[in-house]
Amino acid sequence: MSLQRTPLYEAHRALRAKLVDFGGWEMPLHYGSQISEHQAVRARAGMFDVSHMLAVDVHGGQAESFLQGLLANNVGRLREDGRALYSCMLNEAGGILDDLIVYRLGANRYRVVVNAATALKDQDWMKSHAPAGVTLEPRRDLAMVAVQGPEAREKVWQAFPRTRSASEGLATFSCVLAGNVFIARTGYTGEDGFELMLPADGAVSAWEALLEAGVAPAGLAARDTLRLEAGMNLYGEDMDENVTPPECGLEWTVDFASPREFIGRSALLASPPRSRMSGLVLLERGVLRAHQDVRSPQGTGVVTSGTFSPTLQVSIALARVAPGVACGQSVEVQVRDRWLAARAVESPFVRRGRSLLPEFPATQ
Repeated sequence: MSLQRTPLYEAHRALRAKLVDFGGWEMPLHYGSQISEHQAVRARAGMFDVSHMLAVDVHGGQAESFLQGLLANNVGRLREDGRALYSCMLNEAGGILDDLIVYRLGANRYRVVVNAATALKDQDWMKSHAPAGVTLEPRRDLAMVAVQGPEAREKVWQAFPRTRSASEGLATFSCVLAGNVFIARTGYTGEDGFELMLPADGAVSAWEALLEAGVAPAGLAARDTLRLEAGMNLYGEDMDENVTPPECGLEWTVDFASPREFIGRSALLASPPRSRMSGLVLLERGVLRAHQDVRSPQGTGVVTSGTFSPTLQVSIALARVAPGVACGQSVEVQVRDRWLAARAVESPFVRRGRSLLPEFPATQ
């Protein structure tokens, strides 16, 4: 089966990107230097083609009640148009089918953005639970570009001056429609910035305008190190259908405070988490990677995502560890054929370009 391509595929080729298969899509891994792209986002502004992800518009008289039963977080908290919410969509056993962002566009009008690799599965699940009168509209007519970094918003306004008045006062986890550009102050890097959705036929001209404004193109490799430094889960690595939100550090996205019923609620209440998510910092020479075993006096665990942090100049990871492992405790990780010392820490590791680990100051 041939790989799918986003509207920006030829733009990536023109920039000589290294293209790889990512969830069935031909996507840029990097444009020459993962480290330079990572550092550009932390220090200035970088942009990512995220058009492989899917926006699904949900509307109809029962749209809110449908999402209230479908998602673990409380969509009822979105009392104002233009607000956004991060949530997990669970199966009956409490396992995570996907993590997503839902935006309120109006009364009983929402936009849900799901991951590329799970998009078809998510649509089938949503359709199977949607009541009569709820319409699900996949928006493959839209391209998505994430512009991230301390200069990201200014660069967007430089590229698209007419969007400034609509988006200048936009709060975090809010959105607005400026002309034909949907602008959300959200992201996946731990930096400030915008995620833009716009008609696919305008994607190339928008990309070129951002390049002209000085925004650096960045690929999947930099996106992964940035999100890991920011302590953000990746679906398929840090969570999946066999992992519950409390087991991957996302218990804060599950709303038990309201009396509403949602898929997976009963299972979560009936079963205590088998593990918990912890950040790890390697204290010896080596690199933490997914699937490495973790051991501690409290029990065993596994690294779910690991990398060498360009900002901290040390190897970091997210790991599911035994529930009793405490922050600051020493553990061991099997790196190749050796057990190396590591420390359990709170994540995120880096936010807004600043190290949250005092012993490892940020470098640019």
